[in-house]
Amino acid sequence: MGKTLLVFLVFSVGLPVLLLTILHHWISLRIGQLAIHTTLPIESIQAVSVLVATYAAARFARRPMGDYGIPPRQAFGARFWEGALWGFAMLSLVVAIQYLLGEFRITGVALSGASVLKYAAAWGLVFLCVGIYEEGFFRGFFLFALSRRLAFWRAAVVLSIAFAAAHLSNPGENAFGILQVFVIGIVFCLTIRRTGSLWFAIGLHAAWDWAQTFFYGTPDSGLIGVGHYFNSAASGARWLSGGSAGPEGSVLALAIIVLSAALVHWRFPRALYPDRPV
Repeated sequence: MGKTLLVFLVFSVGLPVLLLTILHHWISLRIGQLAIHTTLPIESIQAVSVLVATYAAARFARRPMGDYGIPPRQAFGARFWEGALWGFAMLSLVVAIQYLLGEFRITGVALSGASVLKYAAAWGLVFLCVGIYEEGFFRGFFLFALSRRLAFWRAAVVLSIAFAAAHLSNPGENAFGILQVFVIGIVFCLTIRRTGSLWFAIGLHAAWDWAQTFFYGTPDSGLIGVGHYFNSAASGARWLSGGSAGPEGSVLALAIIVLSAALVHWRFPRALYPDRPV
């Protein structure tokens, strides 16, 4: 496993660091702004790198990629699209409750005509890459490797802590936002445990971020996307509105995510991912 880990790290960490270092002169993510022309190159490099890393580790260990949660035959299949529907619905429910409580309002439409489709597709690609990279890195190879040593749920807790820690540097993040990242990390692990792969989680992750950044035009971990559909504004208590962190920094998001765990348990009653992979 040690050599397989090295192979995975070389491609999932070393490769994107090398490529982004080479390209750093024209790729820059300005603090306080998310723009497609700066974000998409970064996220696509990371997504491709983690897929290459998973493939390389699987070949080196003589295992199918499905052991690491990414069976190619299930790519963008029913589980992915169901997860995407869940992600959009969950974020929409958060902002709907905020609206009813007077903590959120839509002030207008920012895009029209062909721009709507252009930005919707571009942001969809950005967040698909985010979902592939973050799920593949935090809940792909590492979940398999740690589950063999610690068992599934201990590994899930360790990796969800690491997932939350990776978001600490996001501008505008708050305590509820970081707690939400940890809890949704656990929920992502639950979906993997019950569906047997990452594809549901990738779809949910991508659609949640897409709904925040593009559709509702809210901050995503403190960053406002350039080219969003609705203009929106939050007000009132930060623990309800999410403040600068956006809806995911609200206690309401935390409640919806916990509720979603119960729904996952009901929707997928059988565990398909082993407690201790062999």
